[in-house]
Amino acid sequence: MNRFRYIFIVITVFVSACSTTKYLAPGQKLYTGAQVKITDKNTTKNESKAITGEMAGLLRPKPNSSILGLRVKLYIYEKTKTNKKKGLRHYINTHLGEPPVLISTVDLNKNSVILQNRLQNEGYFLAQASGDTVGKNKTAKAIYSIQTGPAYHYRKIVFPTEKDDLDTAITGTSAQTLLKAGDKFNLDIIKNERIRIDAILKQEGYFYYAPEDLIMKYDSTVAGHQIDMFVKVKDATPDQARWIYKIRNIYVYPNYSLKDTALKQDSAVKYRWYNVIDPQNTIRPFTFKNSVLLHPGDVYNRTEHNNSLNRFMELGPFKFVKNRFEDVTPDSALMDVYYFLTPQKRKSLQVELLARQTSANYNGSQINLSFRNRNTFNGAELFTLTLFTSTDLQFGGSNRGYNVYQYGIAPSVSWPRFISPFNFTTDNAFIPRTILTTGYTLIQRVKLYTLNSFNASWGYQWKPSLHKQHTLDLLDFTYVDAANVSKLYQDSIQHTRNPALAHVINNQLTFGPSYSYLYTNTTEDYRTNNFYYMGKVSLSGNLYGIITGADTPRRVSKIFGTPFDQYVKVENEFRFYHKTGPNSKIAARLMVDVGLPYGNSTIMPYTQQFFIGGPNSLRGFQARSIGPGAYNLPDALRQGTNFLPDESGDIKLEANVEYRPKLFSIVEGALFVDAGNIWLLHGNKDQPGAAFGKNFINQIAADAGFGLRFNLSVLILRTDVGFPIIEPSLPAGQHIVINQIDFGSSKWRGQNLVFNLAIGYPF
Repeated sequence: MNRFRYIFIVITVFVSACSTTKYLAPGQKLYTGAQVKITDKNTTKNESKAITGEMAGLLRPKPNSSILGLRVKLYIYEKTKTNKKKGLRHYINTHLGEPPVLISTVDLNKNSVILQNRLQNEGYFLAQASGDTVGKNKTAKAIYSIQTGPAYHYRKIVFPTEKDDLDTAITGTSAQTLLKAGDKFNLDIIKNERIRIDAILKQEGYFYYAPEDLIMKYDSTVAGHQIDMFVKVKDATPDQARWIYKIRNIYVYPNYSLKDTALKQDSAVKYRWYNVIDPQNTIRPFTFKNSVLLHPGDVYNRTEHNNSLNRFMELGPFKFVKNRFEDVTPDSALMDVYYFLTPQKRKSLQVELLARQTSANYNGSQINLSFRNRNTFNGAELFTLTLFTSTDLQFGGSNRGYNVYQYGIAPSVSWPRFISPFNFTTDNAFIPRTILTTGYTLIQRVKLYTLNSFNASWGYQWKPSLHKQHTLDLLDFTYVDAANVSKLYQDSIQHTRNPALAHVINNQLTFGPSYSYLYTNTTEDYRTNNFYYMGKVSLSGNLYGIITGADTPRRVSKIFGTPFDQYVKVENEFRFYHKTGPNSKIAARLMVDVGLPYGNSTIMPYTQQFFIGGPNSLRGFQARSIGPGAYNLPDALRQGTNFLPDESGDIKLEANVEYRPKLFSIVEGALFVDAGNIWLLHGNKDQPGAAFGKNFINQIAADAGFGLRFNLSVLILRTDVGFPIIEPSLPAGQHIVINQIDFGSSKWRGQNLVFNLAIGYPF
């Protein structure tokens, strides 16, 4: 009881110290907010709740912000007042503080007019609003009384009945109208209806038509508080707005600058349906065949026009695109189209310096030196050559000294079209691409081994819409060769009898196609719910393995003397985001990944296996330290080896749930729970409990934790602290360790808390 008494006294003193009204001058009152009351008895309870909520958001000014009833920003402002125009005190006062909002600054009449107008725009034509203030000591609030009156609803909607082309076209859109008989009058919906009609007409050639050419007239004298709405084209609408325009000629200027004034049409080079004006021959005319979506003789279509502009930008060599339509014949509706493209620098050199820290105590850095040519073969081809080197140094723990160094080169070429015997075209805003990538990486783990890794791929990427993307690699080739393995590492393999150690240095040769599909609408922040899905299927050595009859261990097939891997690999990742408020959300992720080795392979190649744990996975465990299954390297075998292997598996299940509230300023919080594990498809005697079986659910690892995110606009700096709550490697009956949590114990904290520092959200 004494403890609670002291806590109460401390809180009371703190609240008293944070009192902000004592700084007010005599006669001043602090504005504490507004209350909206519906005085109309005929308004239903649900309707009143909706109206008061909407009306409260229109009122100005806003009262001083508070946290748990404490006006912290106002307190900071009052305590840091200064006459100086610079310095730390001035910065805190102006950036972290907030001046008092006084009741004298509230304009009751203006707010009442705003409320009344909004209600009338929403069908309450007889609405009345008035305001008053109520004061107490040094605070005051505003109270607004609203008499809504009856709401007016549509009895019928009448579209144009005239016979000219524009009237007929507008009437043809009526099936999708936003105005419905029985609905309540709403000015915002009327405005959206005009925009909807304009969008449809722009698809049908009405280039000069505008939403303002349409007038909505209504008759509110109908009995029973009903309205007859009449949709009509204004009499003053010009003839040009009534015409359907077609395309005559198309001109592309790929080397345009603001200094150019002459159109130079005499130097135009015709390519199929468009003309290119490029006297310097900076780019070949065929480059634009996937960008110019309008054709001579086509009726103007705004979607195809906008998609063309987007495709010009997607080509890569251009930093600005300007467009012009010219009405060329006064007696008939024809237009010439001009695309003016301003090129950016063709070649560039970029240096990136990256820093990172992993939950396995690695502190890493990487330097990338990238050269780019955005118009390599004068067809908007992007050639990229990247040289990189990285270091991952591990301090402390049992892995001291076994640092990882990587050096590599990665050339690639991207063509803004499909290079194939088939004519594949799309008509949306995104250009399909053919991509060739190659690379070599030298991986050196000090005192242990050195690996040579070669990779190459040839494939296609295309987007049927903003939310969907397909990637098809016809050939994805990887070869990993162990160039040097130390005696220390070989002795550790013998000592621990852990196949995972030997699997790291096995030569690996994979080749075959892969296909991935991506759907996401996470860029649309206005949605309450957002989804993300990525699915991928990868194959290796399938057809060649069938032809050669590969069947390990009886018949091992080789290419150039090297055994190749055979497998089918399926990956699935689902994400779901739900807004719980304007500044908070719940994020969830589910990953289901399966690798099926067969024929020439009994286990997935190490580069294709799955791992779990770490800052973007199960954050209460060290990276790659979980599993497979219930397997845990016995302590007796750990002795004599100074490093831990990266545990890997053929199957992976993982689920994550995270609550993300915004705390204040740039600081966001997080509460999370992670669960999952990896398994081998086939068990072995050296890793008991590692195989996937019917009891897999009892081998799920889980953790919980909390974190902070610092939203710096250009990046998200993330800190997470996690701790295990289920450890499947412990003996049966001891897996659940949530009851052992003891934050007050330094021993428990040292053995269980895992700190993660990372860039960006985990998912």
